Amino acid sequence: MELRDYQDNIVETAKKYNTLVVLPTGMGKTLIALYLAKACLEDNPKSKVLFLAPTKPLAEQHFNYFEKNLPELYAEMQLFTGKVESEKRKNLWNYADIIFSTPQCIANDLKKNKISLENVSLLIEDECHRCLKNYDYTYVAKKFIEQANGRILGLTASPGSDKSIINEICKNLNIEKIEVRHRKSIDVAPYIQELKIEIIKVDFPEEFKKIKNPLKEIYDKKIEELKNRQLLFGNATKTRLIELQMKLGRQLTSGNNHFNVLRGLSVCAQAIKINHAVELIETQGITPLNNYIQSIFEQARKNQSKAVSQIIKSPQFTSAYIELSKFLGKIEHPKLDKLNEIIKKDIELNPKSRFIVFAQYRDSVVMINKALNKIPGIRAKVFVGQTKKGAGKDETGLSQKEQQQIINEFKSGEVNVLTSTSIGEEGLDLPEVNCVIFYEPIPSAIRTIQRTGRTARSKPGKLIILMTKATRDESSYWSSVNKEKKMYSALDKMDKNFDKNEEKTLGDFDNQ
Repeated sequence: MELRDYQDNIVETAKKYNTLVVLPTGMGKTLIALYLAKACLEDNPKSKVLFLAPTKPLAEQHFNYFEKNLPELYAEMQLFTGKVESEKRKNLWNYADIIFSTPQCIANDLKKNKISLENVSLLIEDECHRCLKNYDYTYVAKKFIEQANGRILGLTASPGSDKSIINEICKNLNIEKIEVRHRKSIDVAPYIQELKIEIIKVDFPEEFKKIKNPLKEIYDKKIEELKNRQLLFGNATKTRLIELQMKLGRQLTSGNNHFNVLRGLSVCAQAIKINHAVELIETQGITPLNNYIQSIFEQARKNQSKAVSQIIKSPQFTSAYIELSKFLGKIEHPKLDKLNEIIKKDIELNPKSRFIVFAQYRDSVVMINKALNKIPGIRAKVFVGQTKKGAGKDETGLSQKEQQQIINEFKSGEVNVLTSTSIGEEGLDLPEVNCVIFYEPIPSAIRTIQRTGRTARSKPGKLIILMTKATRDESSYWSSVNKEKKMYSALDKMDKNFDKNEEKTLGDFDNQ
């Protein structure tokens, strides 16, 4: 477990400064945390180390890693979860040297004055891009800064591309230095394996256009109405529509029953739903769109929403549904055929290959999984989160225990393909795979980096991105690329500012 050069350099920085470490998945953030924890306990043997992770499985994973790699009896380690009663946590806290926990447990114990962070010499926050607003990470960091005189280590694969958000994370964690590495960093290059990136484009079928065009017609009319009502300005992105919906909802809640607000809220809700339907036909295919439309019919039948009642009365919606019904069970998105072709070819060349296929929506994951299991040699399983959403009859959530069971099967080779939603992106101890496939590009730098980090660690790997020509797939891809560039640029500028501020402080001290 010796440190690589770049890890050693980061540890040396983190000994002296509160440090934000930005490293892609699989490049050893946890080992950096272990060495820093060891150094802090050796410098101050009576102190504690607090290691926070956003989920119970991830906290448990870090606990197991430390337990495996630190010498036996080196330190008393405890894992805090919500299942451990607060009184018991209080007693365990008193004699533990290293505590692994979710932020919720620690925040609750601090609020109840069950514990104090006074003698904690190191606070580690994993996936620290979550250290924003009212999340418990922020509260614990604030209390640590107030009560303790120790170091803070923030770990993430990506803090995002928005400079103001990166600033907020750094402010909340009292960051003094930023250590960034990526696959092209000079001191990282000797340790990484080749990553082949391939973008495979497919045509948007003519049959699909007959479904999309009437839906797009409804959408355009709704956007035009919102603009005419002076409620929406500029480009009608999904984010702006959701923000507008929230804004109008707040106005309604505060007593503003003006017709323009009421009508605007309904039109905005319709636009969001139709926009989602267009996204599904462009990027996912017939089955996911049909499942979504069936959920709209169900909502209308139960009178759950006036917006859906308005949508299904539209002749354009009826036209789109008639076209959709013609193709149901007969064709799917051309991406699915391409995906089957890629995996079939790879598994024939190397029967021991392992794959993760990422898709945005559970319906798509279920559909992909069914198709892949028809290929000889493929043993695929759905890997999704716990929340049960949507109306898809095959759609179910997985408990943490079920998730862990599938991970174990994947590690042993019993399963060789995971078809995963975003649950497979962050934190979980998934084994390295030969190939990561994006069923669609995603417009998020954070998620793209996390997904990509599942391959090309200890052996060469492939990243394949499926893209439908002339659809939002293309804009999502370029959005992610540009956000990643912005992220590294913003981090570089901020770190230089930290250095300038330090030089200025030292200069002032010398002048005194």
